[in-house]
Amino acid sequence: MHLIHAPRAKVLLDCGLYQGRRQEALARNRNLPINIRELDAVCLSHAHIDHSGALPLLYKKGYRGPIYATPATVDLCTVMLADAAMIQESDARYINKQNKRDGTEQDPVEALYDADDVKGVLTLFRAVPYRHKVTVAEGVEVTFLDAGHVLGSAIVALDVDDVGQTKRVVFTGDLGRYAMPILEDPEIPDNTSFLITESTYGDREHDPIESTEDALLDIIQRTFDRGGKVVIPSFALERAQEIVFSLKRLHDQGRLPKIPVYVDSPLTVKITEVFRKHPECYDEEARLAISGDQSPFDFEGLRYVESVEDSKAIDRSPDPAIIISASGMCEFGRVVHHLKATLGHKDNSVVIVGWQAPHTLGRRLVEGRSRVRVFGVEQERRAEVRVLNGFSAHAGQAALLRFAEAVRDRGPLRHVALVHGEIKAMETLAALLDERRFPSVSIPEPGTRIRH
Repeated sequence: MHLIHAPRAKVLLDCGLYQGRRQEALARNRNLPINIRELDAVCLSHAHIDHSGALPLLYKKGYRGPIYATPATVDLCTVMLADAAMIQESDARYINKQNKRDGTEQDPVEALYDADDVKGVLTLFRAVPYRHKVTVAEGVEVTFLDAGHVLGSAIVALDVDDVGQTKRVVFTGDLGRYAMPILEDPEIPDNTSFLITESTYGDREHDPIESTEDALLDIIQRTFDRGGKVVIPSFALERAQEIVFSLKRLHDQGRLPKIPVYVDSPLTVKITEVFRKHPECYDEEARLAISGDQSPFDFEGLRYVESVEDSKAIDRSPDPAIIISASGMCEFGRVVHHLKATLGHKDNSVVIVGWQAPHTLGRRLVEGRSRVRVFGVEQERRAEVRVLNGFSAHAGQAALLRFAEAVRDRGPLRHVALVHGEIKAMETLAALLDERRFPSVSIPEPGTRIRH
């Protein structure tokens, strides 16, 4: 959440849910640090829940202004926010039932918002195509550029009338990588004076997608030979489609063993349908696949699972399988049930394919913990865990620097604020920007105000 104080309006950039320790996350998410009565508009960069997930809570607390986003982001939020409400209510019921059964004295868990709040907030959305400038509040115009991160993701360029002088503030949202499957590369905005940029991978690079696919195939083959299951916790948006896209390529090359592949997430099924509606966001390879009457998201042996019973049957079956399931950080959703069923067996594998927030179950798996808590119950982790950061949809260090330098070259950049990253990543990226003689670089903490 980044609040732009323009001379005649206040505009919020993104409104996401904090992810981390369960109790801390609930406390932080319930208390939005915003004076909603002063807010004139919201601009949403993309549909990931850490950027959009608190919008229904904003509505619940009284916000009735417009929310601007790209058409694909609007369509994605329609299914993702409804799913977020459903999962919160479902997980709350499950945890409360478990606590009651175990006789624990923990306070009951309550969902942050419900389906009615989602329906209400969706009426506030306004779809704006890429590269169309619109007035979103008095003295503030916005243009969305392609961020190349997920379907519909946008770099938000705000042109602010500051007492007769126009200043352009640019917010990257989450910046995508170059030459990745499915989506176009990030665009470069002109005339930026203040850049707010993500820094998730500011201290490291990604492996090439080709070598990452080879590594994925290696762990699938080894797990298949052991007779085990491969669980891939995945964000339902983009990451799941990229994994399916890569598995399809391996299948078409005749390299994938004959093993069933389950996409076990009703949300992923719905999101994949949204993907099919927005080919304008695709890169040339994906467009060619569609024009050749081939879906990039289907192949023999792949099954999209929707019902709860079918999901449970996957865990009951002793046969090898690949299970792609949400959520990406293993904090909620069906993947947690799959992990509960598979982590205790050494024949199985877990493949982590993206950044994991501190204090999440996914992060504890990345750290190699031998014992982890699943649904609040500690259990031994015997399954093999492999981290493949090459599937990440975030720009790596070199791409972040490349983007910042391109923005500076298109002038007159005066300040860069680094956000959306752990402190080591932000400090490393800040030092590199200083070395390249960027005029001013800061790492704002929550609540920091920067005058520009």
